[in-house]
Amino acid sequence: MPLITEPYLAQNARWPREGRHILAQYDEHSIIVYQAYRPAIGHFAAKHGYFGGEFSLSRMSWLKPNFLWMMFRSGWGTKEGQEVTLAVRLKREGFDTLLAQAVHSSYLSEVYQSEASWEQAVAQSQVRLQWDPDHNPSGAKVERRAIQLGLRGPALASYAREWIIEIEDISDFVREQYAHVRSGAYTQLLTPHEMMYPVHDPAVVARLGISPTTQH
Repeated sequence: MPLITEPYLAQNARWPREGRHILAQYDEHSIIVYQAYRPAIGHFAAKHGYFGGEFSLSRMSWLKPNFLWMMFRSGWGTKEGQEVTLAVRLKREGFDTLLAQAVHSSYLSEVYQSEASWEQAVAQSQVRLQWDPDHNPSGAKVERRAIQLGLRGPALASYAREWIIEIEDISDFVREQYAHVRSGAYTQLLTPHEMMYPVHDPAVVARLGISPTTQH
């Protein structure tokens, strides 16, 4: 199923202005996450539908369900080693498993009993969680926070080989939309349709620090 897009300005008017939210394109069974790689890795993944070849299972790999956060990190595909942008359609059960296993990258007293217990959790974790400032298309920070998940070990192996439904190389789309950004033509800018992703387990919501929402 191809990526669904929508005018950026329409989406921006709908998205929350602040708080921690998982903005993503999803349906009943799947969610799209984004990654950017050098051509050797990106082209292999898009061709074969899984990560292999020069992709390393021994390094941490970061997933971003928010398109504009990925664009900020990759410079809209212009940064060295991030030229190929991939839209990875992932089983929701896999993504939910990652959320349930995620450990914050920094110590939070309201989540962990002590710094020592957090350090132990980080050492044992397969999934790392970060909430970072989201950005608008030009790269300026906004108040809203975006999530990214770092995977390693068995969690990365399951992601790379078991949970992926399909992988689409959207590099051409990224270049086309970046041209609108550079020219300031935001009325023409299209971005993937994204809504706030529902996390149904109250314990996971509380531990991850996801902000309340009435949108489903």
